[in-house]
Amino acid sequence: MGKLESKIAVITGATSGMALATAKLFVEEGAYVFITGRRQEQLDKAVKEIGRNITGVQGDAGNLSDLDRLFAKVKAEKGRIDILFASAGVGEFNVPIGSVTEGGFDKVFNVNVKGTLFTVQKALSLMPDGGAIIMNGSIASVKGFGGLGVYSASKAAVRSFARSWTVDLKARKIRVNIISPGTIDTGVFVGVPQDVKDKFVSLIPMGRIGRPEEIAKVALFLASDDSSFVTGIELFVDGGTAQI
Repeated sequence: MGKLESKIAVITGATSGMALATAKLFVEEGAYVFITGRRQEQLDKAVKEIGRNITGVQGDAGNLSDLDRLFAKVKAEKGRIDILFASAGVGEFNVPIGSVTEGGFDKVFNVNVKGTLFTVQKALSLMPDGGAIIMNGSIASVKGFGGLGVYSASKAAVRSFARSWTVDLKARKIRVNIISPGTIDTGVFVGVPQDVKDKFVSLIPMGRIGRPEEIAKVALFLASDDSSFVTGIELFVDGGTAQI
C-alpha cells in the first residue's frame, strides 16, 4: 500500500519540472491527483505522461475564476481535497531595482502571492480536518541575489503565509509547510551555457544541481503521515546553498 493510498491531491502549475515529478510520485503512492496548467497542450501532455488517476484542469493560478472552476471540478468528481500543493509560480530574473516595472511586479505578485493565497483559501472548504497544505517557496526568500528582488519578496510573502496559516488552521489540525528549492535541473536550464551552469554549481555545497524527483520526495514526506508532527516549517531542498 502506498503512502497516499486513497488520498485526493491538487497540484497547481504541474505541467513540467518539480510539480510534474511530484504529481507522478503522488499517483505512484496511491493518490488521485488533479493538476493545473495555463497551456492546454502542455497540460494534456502531462496527463498522458502520468497515465492514470489524474485529471488536468486548464487554468491560471492568478485568476480567481479559474480557481473557482478548478475546485468546482474537484468537488463534483471527488468531493474533497486531502493534500494541496500550491506550486504555481512565475519569476522575472535579472531585473535590478532600476529596471522593475509595474507590469512585471504585478505579474509576479499576482501568481506567487495572490494566487497562492486564494488557491489555499478556496481549497479549505473541501479539505477535511487533518489535511496537508504545501506551498512552493524558494531559497531566494532568504538569500540575496541581484536582480531577483521582486521574485524574492513574493516568496518571502509565501513563507509568512505559512506561519500565519499554521495558527489559523491549528484547530482543524491542517498542516501548512513550505518547500524551498535551490537550483534544480528543470526547463529553466534549457539552452543555458555550461559555464553559467558551472557558476550555479559552484554555489552549492553538495557540488551539483538538484533533480525534480528530489523535490517530489520531499513533497511526499510533507503530504504523508511521515510528517504528522511537522507544521509551519520551511524545508530547504538546495544542497546546502541557503545554509552557508
